Amino acid sequence: MAIISRLDRVMADRKISLNELSEKVGISHVNLSKLKNGRVNAIRFSTLEAICRALDCQPGDLLEYQKNE
Repeated sequence: MAIISRLDRVMADRKISLNELSEKVGISHVNLSKLKNGRVNAIRFSTLEAICRALDCQPGDLLEYQKNE
């Protein structure tokens, strides 16, 4: 997939656990884990907004485009 999740990196920078972020964002631990590991095909803007608010970051900090070769 050309879109890469950088959620794990941002979480490490902020020193926040998956459980803590899950509680702050209001989504399940399982769904957040899937997002963190890049095993999702879509994300709701409301979820992205909640994650950005909880981590004090921009969507571009969480997602990266890599050109397929």
